[in-house]
Amino acid sequence: MTQSSYEVVRRAVEFERPDRLPVRFDALGLNDTHGVGWNQTGTGDHTLRETYDEWGCMWQRSEQANMGQIKGHPLEDWAALDGYRWLDPDDPAFYEGMEAKFEGSDGKYIMTSIFMLLFERMHALHGFQNTLTDLYLERAKIEMLADRIVEIQTRIIENIGARFPGQIHGFGFTDDWGTEQALIINPALWDEFFKPRYKKLFDAIHAQGWHVWMHSCGRVNDILAGLIEVGCNVVNLQQPRALGIEEVGAAFAGRLCFESLCDIQHTLPFKGPDEIKEEARLLLKHWGTPEGGFVLSDYGDGRAIGVSDDVKRIMLDAFMEADPWQKR
Repeated sequence: MTQSSYEVVRRAVEFERPDRLPVRFDALGLNDTHGVGWNQTGTGDHTLRETYDEWGCMWQRSEQANMGQIKGHPLEDWAALDGYRWLDPDDPAFYEGMEAKFEGSDGKYIMTSIFMLLFERMHALHGFQNTLTDLYLERAKIEMLADRIVEIQTRIIENIGARFPGQIHGFGFTDDWGTEQALIINPALWDEFFKPRYKKLFDAIHAQGWHVWMHSCGRVNDILAGLIEVGCNVVNLQQPRALGIEEVGAAFAGRLCFESLCDIQHTLPFKGPDEIKEEARLLLKHWGTPEGGFVLSDYGDGRAIGVSDDVKRIMLDAFMEADPWQKR
């Protein structure tokens, strides 16, 4: 019997032999998952030059179409703490209308998410340089900020879980941790400060019966073992060349499910069909296992990286051709 979309994804994540490669590829009309979001603002309305998210962070955009950048950090100065209005995770308005978002999800793996879970939310509120500096100079204050974020995000997770018990399968979030060469901070500091806080969050996610799906850009090799240790199930990596395809596969294949695609910086914008086909083969060979462990996903904004739907189709076909789980 052919496995459902839900079953294909679940088996890939849990290494229980899916009968084909799971796909998340909305640009070409294919998606084994279905998103059910709460009413978070995210990056806001991209048609506007300036917007605010639910945490009070101000997003600005240039004339070039883009998601924008945070240019207004409400807690840039610690003196603003006394007057800052924290997001209320128990506000029912955040969850109104979620029921309708399940429409069309029959047979699919259902996901919910939080945009900017911990580190990204810290520097969105306090500023990037300030956050890195105050990990050393204002340790008590930065611990308070991190712990308050963990508390709020945990309540959001619990509220969604209570409203839809047993109906959601995975939880996705973003926290970019890498430059092109290395981790943004010392790996020892990440282990000491961030790993235990991720464990609290991941424990809350697993308590709802959900898998943990994390997106992180850059060369994040130094934290993959730590993420596995505290319960990450799936990691979304969109720059496999920066991480090293064979290096990552040798260390982590079979221990972590990879959600990935051909490299969005080095391959898709610049290489031809033969190179794309070869990279797809290498990713499935080194990051997948006979039991599963790989999900093909798209980079949503092809225009931003100079990649057309025609190139995406070449990549999709390459992965489908190389799919080691498909029954021929």
